Amino acid sequence: MKKTGRLIINHEAPKTSGFGAEIAAAIQEECFLYLESPIIRVTGLDTPFPLALEKEYMPDALKTFEAIKASMTF
Repeated sequence: MKKTGRLIINHEAPKTSGFGAEIAAAIQEECFLYLESPIIRVTGLDTPFPLALEKEYMPDALKTFEAIKASMTF
């Protein structure tokens, strides 16, 4: 984040009340003036999921790539 002023948090937990939310809040408090774009969280879905659909639930390279593009074009 220091070089580009952008931050993407990628983790498997749900977006709501996940660990990434705490990281985003802490960084927002300390580094708000240095951010060039909003903090983006790439996470699992906010719903219970059957194990058979685990691939759709988890963040993957495509979701991460889309987040990078969105951050860079903000």
